[in-house]
Amino acid sequence: MGNKVLKVNPKDNVIVALQDLAKGETVDYNGETFVMQEDIPAKHKFYVADMNTGEEVIMYGVLVGKIQHLVLKGMRMSTDNLKHAAEPYEFRPYHYEWHAPDTSKFQGRTFNGYHRKDGKVGTANYWLFVPTVFCENRNLDVIREAMHNELGYAVTDKYKSYTHQLLEAYKKNEDVNNLDLSPSANIDNSNRPFKNVDGIKFLNHQGGCGGIRQDAAVLSKLLAAYADHPNVAGVTVLSLGCQNLQTQDFLNDLKERNPNFDKPLYIFEQQQSQSEESLIAEAIKKTFIGLVEINKMERSPAPLNKLVLGVKCGGSDGFSGISANPAVGYTSDLLVGLGGTVLLAEFPELCGAEQDLIDRTKEEPKARKFMGLMKAYSDSAERVGSGFHMNPSPGNIKDGLITDAIKSNGAAKKGGTSPVEDVLDYTEPATKPGLNLVCTPGNDVEATTGKAASGATLILFTTGLGTPTGNPVCPVIKVSTNSSLTKRMGDIIDINTGDVIDGIKTIEQMGEDILEYCIKAASGEVVPKAVLLNQDDFIPWKRGVSL
Repeated sequence: MGNKVLKVNPKDNVIVALQDLAKGETVDYNGETFVMQEDIPAKHKFYVADMNTGEEVIMYGVLVGKIQHLVLKGMRMSTDNLKHAAEPYEFRPYHYEWHAPDTSKFQGRTFNGYHRKDGKVGTANYWLFVPTVFCENRNLDVIREAMHNELGYAVTDKYKSYTHQLLEAYKKNEDVNNLDLSPSANIDNSNRPFKNVDGIKFLNHQGGCGGIRQDAAVLSKLLAAYADHPNVAGVTVLSLGCQNLQTQDFLNDLKERNPNFDKPLYIFEQQQSQSEESLIAEAIKKTFIGLVEINKMERSPAPLNKLVLGVKCGGSDGFSGISANPAVGYTSDLLVGLGGTVLLAEFPELCGAEQDLIDRTKEEPKARKFMGLMKAYSDSAERVGSGFHMNPSPGNIKDGLITDAIKSNGAAKKGGTSPVEDVLDYTEPATKPGLNLVCTPGNDVEATTGKAASGATLILFTTGLGTPTGNPVCPVIKVSTNSSLTKRMGDIIDINTGDVIDGIKTIEQMGEDILEYCIKAASGEVVPKAVLLNQDDFIPWKRGVSL
């Protein structure tokens, strides 16, 4: 194990405990001695000096909160003695100089992807089922069970077998509590007839009718974005017929997004069919024919600048901002240096980091667009008595993220240090290489849903507590902030950055390792755990208050 504590920025007046520190324990850091006034669990912070009510607390070199009552040197930061505070932000003329990382190790490298006619390159080859309204969800479930089971895409067989064992034991009057039974951990893909089809995906949702017309309009653009996604090779649409989101609206949005859209597209409207049975049977048959066609596609080399990398954090902890997020940030800088695209979203988790991002935005109109989106989002939360300051979850707080400004400044590290090339509203496609800011909630699934809509072909998802989140069309790679989580939840974690905390690797070394993994995942050489487990989470954002 490396150092016991860390001051993230020289300006900080708090120090992070990298290990559990006991009350009365003495810690030396940079020539100064600190005596712990109470137990300081790993991931939490202690104050470097006595501070009075109203004094500012600095972490990551910026304001993250204000003291609520007298605290002593060596005392633990808590929700009782610190409340959220962040500096106001504004546009100001600023010349940002970016010091790009050394990318020589990756120059000339390629990944094996699926080349689309519009020049984009997918990291996977999926068939997509899209319902225009929630009334079709049940039909999608029937189709999914039939096609997944017969075509080798189901992951529930091991649980069926497990349940069968329990049933057989019950029939024999055996006490199932005493049986040493467990589901098999193996997922067998060898029986898939379509070797070049990575999956059949279903976008079940609760929209398309009811609510307000604007909800249906946003959903239409979202579904069109998924149909046009580089990882999608063909689409089947199921419609009821009378819903707010009409099929023609979806087609219009699809044409607006990509006037040259030419993927196989099959549309079925239930109110025009002879029966539900005939609708389902015809949808399965046409899709099967489409699968035969897209199975003819094969992976081929593509330069790394064709990668579009979404970066996300969820189930964050006190190590997120000092291990996984900075490491992913270095990966982001490497990819930008190679001409690729990075998407940083979760606007409620950029609170307190706005000025840095504004100063890094290359064009004033883009900077002002970011400011407008942030203000509108914040105002919508405050109108109902909430606010960005209420973003940290109980799990975040328990593991050291005391204020939203602390959480946000750590979260922003995922985007690296490169200039901001563009700012995108929800569902807007990324068209410029480099770092893009994408307006989404912080909510794990809503955010990954929005990143994929903007074109992410891989998502790096950092977590300190463990989050089983995936996406139907964009492979999600889980990056752990600490080694303990990796050991405890290894079934969902792909990469461990706990080596940074343990002093084994640097941020830069870890960032390079992550990019190497991304290249393999983009090529289909490794399959992220979220993909293996069919963690196909999809939640459209209704633009309401969601933090």
